[in-house]
Amino acid sequence: MARGRAATYDDQREAILARAAELFAHRGYAATTMNDIADACGLSKATLYHYVDDKYALLVSICEDHVDTLRALVDDVDALRLPPEARLRELIRRFVQAYAGAQHAHRVLTEDVRFLDAADRERVLGTERELVAGIARTVAAVRPELAQAHLAKPLTMLLFGMINWMFTWVRPDGPLDHDALAPIVADLFLGGLPAVKPPQPVTA
Repeated sequence: MARGRAATYDDQREAILARAAELFAHRGYAATTMNDIADACGLSKATLYHYVDDKYALLVSICEDHVDTLRALVDDVDALRLPPEARLRELIRRFVQAYAGAQHAHRVLTEDVRFLDAADRERVLGTERELVAGIARTVAAVRPELAQAHLAKPLTMLLFGMINWMFTWVRPDGPLDHDALAPIVADLFLGGLPAVKPPQPVTA
């Protein structure tokens, strides 16, 4: 009869993923070994293999878990049925908060997704495209004429450019934390959004 998993199995696996993400973010995926991860987790290598198959499986899990969490944020906010501007503000707030607590996973997704096999990479990037599309729909709802000019996605990517790397300069002990900065990001984006004009068609 197969032995069942311990009650702490999932918690231990989550801790391993977190430590692996930290090591990948600081050292790079290629330069990190399973020995490094076992040492960082305070586990023997044999115990580590009880929770994960190999280093590649860790990379897949880190990337998938991160994008799945972000996509779930979009779904949760959509379910609130807020007016477009309020929905966009809530999306910005939640993404800023999520990035604050997942900076290592986010760096791994950004820098190490290239190490994924084609099928795994396409699955992860497909989920990423879905969440970008969800936010782009909200931007389009705020300014429908910009969607007609095919600007909703570019504006969404510019928004991500504002928040993706906040963790590299926001300090937990600084005068402003992520919670304080989230509405500022929303004000900056929404304050500038009304000024965006669709480009005029080029005439011969």
